[in-house]
Amino acid sequence: MITITLQPGDTTLADWRSIYRGAVPKLDASCRSAVERSALAVARIVAEGKPVYGINTGFGKLAGVRIDAADLATLQRNIVLSHAAGVGEPLPVNVTRLMMALKLASLGQGASGVQPATLEFLETALAHEIIPVVPSQGSVGASGDLAPLAHMTATMIGVGEVMTPRGRMPAEQGLALAGLQPLVLAPKEGLALLNGTQFSTAVALAALFEAEVVFQTGLVVGALTTDAYRGADTPFDPRIHALRKHLGQIEAAAALSNLMAGSALRASHLESDDRVQDPYCLRCSRR
Repeated sequence: MITITLQPGDTTLADWRSIYRGAVPKLDASCRSAVERSALAVARIVAEGKPVYGINTGFGKLAGVRIDAADLATLQRNIVLSHAAGVGEPLPVNVTRLMMALKLASLGQGASGVQPATLEFLETALAHEIIPVVPSQGSVGASGDLAPLAHMTATMIGVGEVMTPRGRMPAEQGLALAGLQPLVLAPKEGLALLNGTQFSTAVALAALFEAEVVFQTGLVVGALTTDAYRGADTPFDPRIHALRKHLGQIEAAAALSNLMAGSALRASHLESDDRVQDPYCLRCSRR
């Protein structure tokens, strides 16, 4: 199994593509100190009793309501459950695991106040392919992908369902397969796990990665079709496409030329072929 080390803010598109295709993400060890400092900052706020939104107050219009220290864990649990209101078919597993990895990288920057153990929980779940069942439709509010992320987080506290190597099952049962117990969220952790656009980003990246496959398939089909027709490769001459100065066209023409390089079919009709040019559909395939 391939492992990708996440460098928050510096993870490459190739890394995200690998994770989407099944690589296991893990935070770089250098993230831990910042995460610990951030969690300690939240702990100090709680100890001092100062009102800070989302830590010891209500949410939205209830921001002015102080929450007793004994109820802080319930506060975080309730915000997760109240927002887990999505509907529809579940997201594809590889999209959800990409969303989890994006959340892991975001929290790994050490600016969200979560506990190191919470990030280790996400790492362990990903490594054991314990993936939340997240509905594909619905969100709440305008501060991010609240509903999808709430469904993700709900499984971390033992609510909902997960996909596992043994199939779909209740979250708590699935977590046990990875040796995990449901989390009791610390102050601010529910808020940190719900806020963000990791769902939207995962869906956008998935669309890109699948479009790449479609495009690459199109190039291969174009090269095979031209070759089977015994077509010419001269329309893919780089000098032609350099005039257009269109990077995509230049790269597509180069790819087609490379795919056709060394073709025995092409070599068999270089001479004594009285055709002036190929059909337009072949000549324009580099566009």
